[in-house]
Amino acid sequence: FCPNLSAISTNLKLSHNVAVFSLTSPLHGVTFLALGNGAPDVFSAVVAFSDPRTAGLAIGAVFGAGGLVTTVVAGGIALVKPFTAASRPFLRDVIFYMVAVFLTFMVLYFGRITLGEALGYLGLYIFYVFTVVLCTWIHRRQRGEGFAPPRPWEPEMPTDAEEQESTGTNSGDYGEEYQPLLPTQETSLRILTAALSPLDYRKWRRKPWYWRLFKVLKVPVELVLLLTVPVVDPDKDDLNWKRPLNCLHILTSPLLCVLTLKSGTYGLYQIQGIFPVWALVTLVGSVLAIITFITTSNEEPPKYHCVFAFLGFLASAMWINAAATELVNILRTLGVIFQLSNTVLGLTLLAWGNSIGDTFSDLTMARQGYPRMAFSACFGGIIFNILVGVGLGCLLQMTSSQLVVKLEPDSLLVWILAGALGLSLVFSFVSVPAQCFQLGKAYGVCLILYYLAFLCVALLTEFRVIRLPA
Repeated sequence: FCPNLSAISTNLKLSHNVAVFSLTSPLHGVTFLALGNGAPDVFSAVVAFSDPRTAGLAIGAVFGAGGLVTTVVAGGIALVKPFTAASRPFLRDVIFYMVAVFLTFMVLYFGRITLGEALGYLGLYIFYVFTVVLCTWIHRRQRGEGFAPPRPWEPEMPTDAEEQESTGTNSGDYGEEYQPLLPTQETSLRILTAALSPLDYRKWRRKPWYWRLFKVLKVPVELVLLLTVPVVDPDKDDLNWKRPLNCLHILTSPLLCVLTLKSGTYGLYQIQGIFPVWALVTLVGSVLAIITFITTSNEEPPKYHCVFAFLGFLASAMWINAAATELVNILRTLGVIFQLSNTVLGLTLLAWGNSIGDTFSDLTMARQGYPRMAFSACFGGIIFNILVGVGLGCLLQMTSSQLVVKLEPDSLLVWILAGALGLSLVFSFVSVPAQCFQLGKAYGVCLILYYLAFLCVALLTEFRVIRLPA
């Protein structure tokens, strides 16, 4: 998903400072790769909003993930590495996020969201992106830099190719003795076999038994992804062009899209009651794959290779959507079995699962000496999740006959969740400037204790220990 997004931005000649989420960029997470980072949250919200019975999952997940990231993760960063926060980006992001939370609170209060309000969510995010770009441009114009290279505190992160060299995923990891002395032309069958092999024998021998066990469990999933998702890597000389596999992708990727969209409803639809859509896609894909194989070579990617980045982006999005659909269905089943509300499942299991990537990446960044960027990501990245998740989710649920989505809170827990998130944002908005943006361990401890207290209140409310008087 993310490499293809990077390839798309490169082919569209968009600057990484404007187009993608880059740790070297001050425009953290506001456009293309904000979607990459927030894909689990957004897809989960869209799937949950598609059914009124699971809308509580989406509300709980959006608010729960926001509360977790802005308290536990932000507090953990301050504990790991006390630092000075960037004042203007912090105030800007917190203000926008408080506005988004307030809008959601009002929508819940009235119990419905109209077409204009759903479009307003998306419009507010576009305005946020515009504000970030404009403020950064003005700030750097005043300093006479334009869009200059990263400042000293902004590290140059390794490219995918460099990461592969350091983690040991190709033949170059093992020294020159494994490199061929003379260039050889591999056959298409050999290229296809190597491209579809998720195991590296030399790496397998060096790893412990538990790594091997986990790898065996992952192999079926990795093999299916390799078969269905083309990946264009702009950091490689050949752009990750694998002629036989890419030709196979022309058939498998569209077939995946039609069979996963709406759980295969569109793929199984029969044209005039005779010819199914999946058969038509198979026929057209096979013809295009044969033409591509005949007109290209193994050594050099074709000029239209960038098209595979868009195809890979779409295919990976369908996989994420399918996974989110099954996750929502499982959580709904658990709620029925254990008699738990959708809201509490959203703010716990779904929010924790969706936020685990942000938690590890932000804390790792802080440990490596860049707590300022990690802290900014806590508040900047999740704005995308709430605005696009709620706005797009409700927009897709609307039909031509019904332009209103009902969002009826199923318990007192929803109001506690919204109030707790808003209160945590107000606390940070007041306390961070009061400390002159010097954030230390006391601030981190307060945030973590706040989240634990909120979680206790939420669970006590769910099990009716805390409830409104009759």
